[in-house]
Amino acid sequence: VQLQASGGGLVQAGNSLRLSCAASGGPLQSFIMGWFRQAPGKEREFVAAVSRNGARNDYADFVKGRFTISRDNAKNTVDLQMNSLKPEDTGVYYCAAVRTASTYTTGTRLPSQYGFWGQGTQVTVSS
Repeated sequence: VQLQASGGGLVQAGNSLRLSCAASGGPLQSFIMGWFRQAPGKEREFVAAVSRNGARNDYADFVKGRFTISRDNAKNTVDLQMNSLKPEDTGVYYCAAVRTASTYTTGTRLPSQYGFWGQGTQVTVSS
């Protein structure tokens, strides 16, 4: 499956952005979907994940209450709604997929466990 992330940009702190990840080459419904980010000079870190059926979500503590992950298996898309953005949210955001047999699990937070990655979209939050 190929993933294409979009929706990044430059925003002021406190504002919102919505990232989208579109999949091709296979049905997303077979995959746990995750969003990760990487700031300059830092390792890639987990942001959020959603189970295959969309019923369960997992969020990093630093985005809880501000970000929402959602998926539409019919459209083969996964979105990340980011509200109340902070300068420390700046980075390249990647969508990723890991195939699983489980419908309800959100899986691992480890980037190494995800087998498919999009190209990344830049998010810059100014103070």
